[in-house]
Amino acid sequence: MQRKINVVALVAGVLTLVLIAVSMFVPWWQFTVGDPAIAQMSLSPVTYNLALFGKILTMPLVYALTLGSMLTLTAGGVIMLIYSVFPNRSYSKQLLGFGYKKPLYAVILFGIALLALYFSATYLGGMNVPINGPGTMGLPEAIGDVGVGVSVKVQSSLNWPFYLSIAVAALCIAARIYHRKVQEKPVTQMNLGAPQYQNMPPPPPT
Repeated sequence: MQRKINVVALVAGVLTLVLIAVSMFVPWWQFTVGDPAIAQMSLSPVTYNLALFGKILTMPLVYALTLGSMLTLTAGGVIMLIYSVFPNRSYSKQLLGFGYKKPLYAVILFGIALLALYFSATYLGGMNVPINGPGTMGLPEAIGDVGVGVSVKVQSSLNWPFYLSIAVAALCIAARIYHRKVQEKPVTQMNLGAPQYQNMPPPPPT
């Protein structure tokens, strides 16, 4: 019997691992203050980079969160690959249930973090931090007893790995839906002792 493969899950698993690899080098979201840049932030679920006046700033908590996210996404991608070639085993549904949610959770949590950063900077810090596109941000500066405002240009961008992550999450959901089509139908065994078969004539002699 030919082995069935969930092709959608196979593609989703491969693209999940590809997404992790490219996200290490190309951030999902990038924010730059000033031209030339005086501050820069690059962020994705698997890595982050924060620089101020050319100096790299480290945040152990953020590093731990991105490391945990990378390991979780990697586990999800590997498990999706394992499930894709064994979609009809007794444990296949559990593998799929674990694997397909991970890219979706990454996109949702990243979106929540981005919105939280935007609203906290806008309404608590009084700064204009655009999610995508150019803008200006006012910085207060005191000169003697007079307070003046200084405006600097800011630029933010959602890079292509973010849109790839949405496509990967959609593929994982499609793999979950497609799971029903690759499941083997149970074989119905004929019970020769059943009443409907007892009165059947014997086969002709050969």
